Amino acid sequence: MNRIQDMGFLILFSFFSLLYCKPDYGFVLAFLLCLCFCSIGYVTESSRGHLAAGLILISFSLFLPRLCIFFPAVFYIFFMDHLYIPVSAGSILCCYHIISADKNRMLFLMWIFLLTALSFCLQRRTEISENLEQNLMKLRDDSTEKNLLLAEKNRMLVEKQNSEIYAATLKERNRIAREIHDNVGHLLSRSILLTGAAKTVNKEPALDSVLENLDQSLNQAMTSIRTSVHDLHDDSINLKEAVTGVASEFQFCPITLDYDMGYEVPKEIKYCFISIIKESLSNISRHSSATEGHITLREHPALYQLCVEDNGKTSDPSNKMNVHVSSDSRSRGIGLSNIKDRVESLKGTLQITADNGFRLFITIPKEQE
Repeated sequence: MNRIQDMGFLILFSFFSLLYCKPDYGFVLAFLLCLCFCSIGYVTESSRGHLAAGLILISFSLFLPRLCIFFPAVFYIFFMDHLYIPVSAGSILCCYHIISADKNRMLFLMWIFLLTALSFCLQRRTEISENLEQNLMKLRDDSTEKNLLLAEKNRMLVEKQNSEIYAATLKERNRIAREIHDNVGHLLSRSILLTGAAKTVNKEPALDSVLENLDQSLNQAMTSIRTSVHDLHDDSINLKEAVTGVASEFQFCPITLDYDMGYEVPKEIKYCFISIIKESLSNISRHSSATEGHITLREHPALYQLCVEDNGKTSDPSNKMNVHVSSDSRSRGIGLSNIKDRVESLKGTLQITADNGFRLFITIPKEQE
């Protein structure tokens, strides 16, 4: 937009020459030719095209001397492309036409010189302004990109920190469970044995009820501690680490894992998925000619999903099936029956296909946990 304004100012200043010459057809034709050349120079970005069109226009001035009046606007296009030789040639031709005139030679020479200098200054100012604007836009884009990268790094750091906190929490739960089992559990077991021995050797009827109540209390405490220890141990299982370990230990073919689940996964879902993945990999190694496999665990707002698939073909054509938990069809094999029972107990759906490679797809709703 600034270049249009600059060329418009130069053409407008050239109209002051009408104070000393008549607006004849030659002046109008020169104005139209200059206007066309400036429009072409603004729309196109080819330096060679600008040079060719400018030289043609300067050549026309041999037959139309009035074109010299609008040469400063033409020079502006040359200054844009840093074409100073055509500017020199055009200036010499312009001086020739002015000197050939009968009157106002010095006035027109000074006028053309000032407009040419003004054309150069306007072009330089606009070029510097555009460069600064481009640098500003580049700086803004770089700043935005760096902010996005920084936000992504912060997100990854927070996710890593949360993962470490979660792993540390699970390890602490497991440690507490072991401490309770090794210390308190053994002490309670010893107390139960001592109470039983006291009941055996007791000969005082008055102490029978006391020892019986003590024995019941200790057994209740032992049951509560055992339940708490088992719950802590079950909650301390890290599903991602467990599945990663199973996949890394599988030697039949490479297994890739796509894990996208939260930290708070119910223990029933954990045990179900781990058992199904082990059984599925066992089926792949025994009944498939796969060269690679893929495990996907994904959590959605309303459900959990597990998908185990490979690129092989089953060695037994009769094993090709499509099993759905809610259907009446029965899977063949104890392993697939166990998978079906596990998913069915969690109110989930199961689909198994073996047409183009083994594929097991499970969905378990969260509201049925």
